[in-house]
Amino acid sequence: MFGNLGFGELMIILVIVLVLFGAKRIPEISASFGKGIREFKKNVNDVERSITEPEARTEPRLSAGEPVLRREASEEARPEPKRLF
Repeated sequence: MFGNLGFGELMIILVIVLVLFGAKRIPEISASFGKGIREFKKNVNDVERSITEPEARTEPRLSAGEPVLRREASEEARPEPKRLF
């Protein structure tokens, strides 16, 4: 199945997880685990795309009288992820 783990070992692991976290927390934990995997895959795809794209991305050019608006790094910061414990 999963590497060298058989059905019996997987069942033991699932029972231990059930005892440690309880039945109510398992869906929440699995959802956050899925979101983490999804975010990781998205970031990997973004890196691969930036490596394989032949054209360099440039910022749009502004006319001489147009003001430059830049975002601060603190404005672009992502919210802290939800803690499981």
